[in-house]
Amino acid sequence: MLLLTFDKSNKTAVSGEDFFLYYRLVKIQIYVPCLALVLESGVTNMTLKRTISGMIGTGSLAHNRREFIAENVDSDRVQLNICYQNENLKEVYKELFDEAVERYNIGKRKDRQITNYYEKIRQGKQEKLFHEVIFQIGNREDMSVGTDEGDLAVKVLNEYVKDFQKRNPTLRVFSCYLHQDEATPHLHIDFISYVTGWKGKGMDTRVSLKQALKSLGFQGGNKHDTEMNQWINHEKEVLAELAKQHGIEWEQKGTHEEHLDVYNFKKKERKKEVQALEQEKEYLTAENEGLALQIVESREDIQLLKESKEQALRDKKAAEKRAETAEKQLKSLEERREQLQPIMDNVSKEIKEYGTVKMLLPEAGTLERAATYRDKKIKPLFLQIKNKVGAMAAQVKELTKEVENWKSKYQKLKQKYNGIQKELDDMRKENHKLSEEKNIMQGVSDRYDRVVRVLGIETVDAAVQQDIRNEKALEEKQRMEQMPKGSIHERLAWGIKKSEMENQQRKKNKSKNREMER
Repeated sequence: MLLLTFDKSNKTAVSGEDFFLYYRLVKIQIYVPCLALVLESGVTNMTLKRTISGMIGTGSLAHNRREFIAENVDSDRVQLNICYQNENLKEVYKELFDEAVERYNIGKRKDRQITNYYEKIRQGKQEKLFHEVIFQIGNREDMSVGTDEGDLAVKVLNEYVKDFQKRNPTLRVFSCYLHQDEATPHLHIDFISYVTGWKGKGMDTRVSLKQALKSLGFQGGNKHDTEMNQWINHEKEVLAELAKQHGIEWEQKGTHEEHLDVYNFKKKERKKEVQALEQEKEYLTAENEGLALQIVESREDIQLLKESKEQALRDKKAAEKRAETAEKQLKSLEERREQLQPIMDNVSKEIKEYGTVKMLLPEAGTLERAATYRDKKIKPLFLQIKNKVGAMAAQVKELTKEVENWKSKYQKLKQKYNGIQKELDDMRKENHKLSEEKNIMQGVSDRYDRVVRVLGIETVDAAVQQDIRNEKALEEKQRMEQMPKGSIHERLAWGIKKSEMENQQRKKNKSKNREMER
């Protein structure tokens, strides 16, 4: 305990750790001897020891964006969350892979071409659409939101995320959030793992977690030392270095334990099992939330289709109206042409008749001079005929051109109308398909909720896990029932393993029969 004199009338006793807090709150002058005493006592050592967590997340984008509020979220602090990146996953897939898809499809049969790489990965089982990692400093006990320590954690995480994409170029980040509306500040980073310049089978740019991490220098070892584990540990080291610059030392929890007695050992193992079950429960809850999100997104898609359908109907009516107007105009022009046809025929007839000059020319008067007869009678007559015929011919030509133009417009409008009608039919089909999918998803969600209400979440979780184990066992059994087509050594190994599995099954059956006899 140190005794620091702030003035002549006030004496306050503070510990070394509380010194700087008092220094900020009270305007004082510290004398050199007093400060020297404080430094000797180790007050300057303000390093905090905190754990650093890095784990694989469930990848609930709706949860990260706070499209729905979970029970562990404080709605009053949602506005404190920081959004670093929020891009549409499908659009990012187009950006990364569309050119590679085009290159892959060149020369391929139509049934072997890739039409939608996003759907190919989504429906496949080899790779995930995207991955999520969560990073956190400390826990709710020592780095909780709203405290000075929690604010320090936010500062460190903010610096960490700035160089994440530059440090990991093969992990394309499309969603990144820092949450401060839960107990402890933490970072959600969602990314697409991909590789470029791939020389193996398939596209030259493709989704691959293993190859993406390998290109970053993480080779992987056994099942406990995978590329993902190595990479997460590396990122934790990067985060630890940044935290160190802010006075936070990484407290690494060791895994070695002293020998325990049987009771304590079993107790610890049961605790691990409970923790594992709780983790599985969280995963199933996240899956349920994901299903609910899919239903919401399907409803949004249906609404969009509904709006598109309504717009298409409006466009259809407008097109029909334009086509009707064009048809009326065309009919009117045809009627005008029919009216002019007798005039045109008469003009043709008159022109033909005027070809015989003698029948149309007036008789020359007695003693009338030839020049006078030409200027006074012949020229005016021919000038009148020329003007009349020329005017009629020009009118007929203009009307014919106008009719052809309207015919062309009518055909274009008719083609547009047919295209709109086809698009409308396609929309009806798509809307019907989405409606069926929505009904299926709604049914799945309703059945899940009903099962949980009747049996309880624990029973449902246990049943789900048992079904997963049964499915894996069945797959393994089916795989073992098929003899490999490889070398004789592979076939012998397969035979030995199959024989061992059959012997194990016989022993289980014998043991079961003995118990039943008892």
